[in-house]
Formats: sequence, C-alpha cells, structure tokens
Amino acid sequence: MFAKIFIKKGNDIVLANQKGNTNFEHVIHHIKPVYDANSRILILGSIPSPASRTFGFYYGHKQNLFWPLLADLLDKAEPQPTIEARKAFVLSHHIALWDVLLEADIKGAADSSIRSAVVNDFSVILNAAKIKAIFTTGKTAFNYYSRLAEHQTGIKAIYLPSTSPANRAAQKKPEFLKSWQQILKYIL
Repeated sequence: MFAKIFIKKGNDIVLANQKGNTNFEHVIHHIKPVYDANSRILILGSIPSPASRTFGFYYGHKQNLFWPLLADLLDKAEPQPTIEARKAFVLSHHIALWDVLLEADIKGAADSSIRSAVVNDFSVILNAAKIKAIFTTGKTAFNYYSRLAEHQTGIKAIYLPSTSPANRAAQKKPEFLKSWQQILKYIL
C-alpha cells in the first residue's frame, strides 16, 4: 500500500504514488465560454490545462503560442496577459472560445490521458451567435468533438494543430501557420 504523497506540478498540487506517477484528476470546466452576438468562429480546446485553470482563462500557459499566433495572424499587437485584455481581443475579432469537454479525468495536462469525458452543450453559443465555423486546437479536441459533439451541433469541426508547448516540433513546419490561416476567411 502506497502512502499518499502530494507533489507540486506547475501551480497545481496533485496526488502521486511513491513512484512519482501522478494519478488522474477529475477536472470540471470552470472557465466560462467567451462569445457575444458578433462571434463568427468558435475555437475549441480540449479541457483547460493546469496552467489555464490557475490563470483562470484559455491558453494560460506562458509558453503556449495561441496568443502570439493569433495576434500575428490578425496583424495586431498581442493582448496583455490579463483575462480582460484577452477576452476583449478575441471578441473584437469575432472569435468565441471554449473547450470541447465539460469534465474529464486527466493526468496533468496530458490530453492523451483523458478518460470519462463529458462534452459541453454548445447550444448556448450557437443560439446566441451566428457561428460560421468551429475550429478545434489539437487532435484530442478534434476527436472528442467529432465523436461526442458534432451530432449535437450539426457543424463539422476544422482541425487546427495544437499551440501547446508539447507540440513544438509541428509548430516549426510551414503547414502549422497555413492551417491557422484558415480562420481568417471567416472573420475578416
């Protein structure tokens, strides 16, 4: 029998066994969706990472490329790293943000470990805004959306490669930027 040992992982304290392997954590999504009546695209991640949950907003890890990439695509200055500035930035460009999953069991930030997933109800956004396209960031978000939510929304998701620090190799390829440029035809 292992003794309960807590370890600090980023800004989170998680339960670990004696070998240091973290246990699954049941995560319930607490970050509200960002949208308004002018939103034209919905960008979905899988579920907030520990860094995003600590920060209290989407793509909160300091090494995540989401915010600098979006600013670059839109030819705008990157928003200040505050919830208010980032929220205003996406809304001013007709972008809604949320995650595919309402809750799930996950080890740290490893999307590949997700199990017992429950999908969000996207009707709250789709009934309030004229969403022209839904994009998912990363394979896990795309797969869960396609399997659990597409029948609910009737809208096929468009896959975008992940902006997570774990995806650095793919982010250096020209296809990465080209994939993300797809959002522009819906919001410009």
